[in-house]
Amino acid sequence: MPQVEGLIGRAVEKMIERSVRARFHTVFWRKADFEFRKPVIFVPNHHGWHDGYLMFHLIRRLQIECLDWITEFDAFPLFAKVGGMPFPADDPARRATTVRTTIRRMNEDRKSLILFAESDLHRPPEILPLGKALETVLKHVPGSQVVPVAIVYQMSLHERPEVALSVGAPVPDPNRESVREALETLHRRTTHHMQNPEQHFEVLVRGTLDVNERWDVRRRFGKK
Repeated sequence: MPQVEGLIGRAVEKMIERSVRARFHTVFWRKADFEFRKPVIFVPNHHGWHDGYLMFHLIRRLQIECLDWITEFDAFPLFAKVGGMPFPADDPARRATTVRTTIRRMNEDRKSLILFAESDLHRPPEILPLGKALETVLKHVPGSQVVPVAIVYQMSLHERPEVALSVGAPVPDPNRESVREALETLHRRTTHHMQNPEQHFEVLVRGTLDVNERWDVRRRFGKK
């Protein structure tokens, strides 16, 4: 199954695109210098409501098909058409089914995985301890490449926030502690680079410009 499945998947994709363009001024990104070896487990921090939407844009740019465990999947089951899988907090049996299905598809189909290993959405900047799901998948999908992804939001210079996604180098001998440490380091570096994002990142999504950028009357009269 491709990342976007059929007409319904395309409609969900367009909804995600519209949401990101409407709510951000610019989405930046950068990738460490390495080659992907599938299956990949992307491990982002989880500091923002839009994290899943931003990761969708990232993996689409990287052209890596991923599964994605979604706690609130039942609120919008059509996410299944873009790789989403149910992972409800109050239903251990369904979570276990999703884990087993994920392991099978990673082994048989070489699917990759977006894993919000902190589990809970929370305020920055702390990176919470990672859950045991990461090591469960690693145990049953040997040789998976674990890649940290730092997501850093900034609200200051523009009407809408800017955000940067940094794709770090694969973690050697990955486990919960080593991946968390790599993600913490990457997040700190990305936060620092957001002081001058145009110098350190490329544009992943150009969102909505500030009202003064869109409606500056000086341009209309040739004064700017």
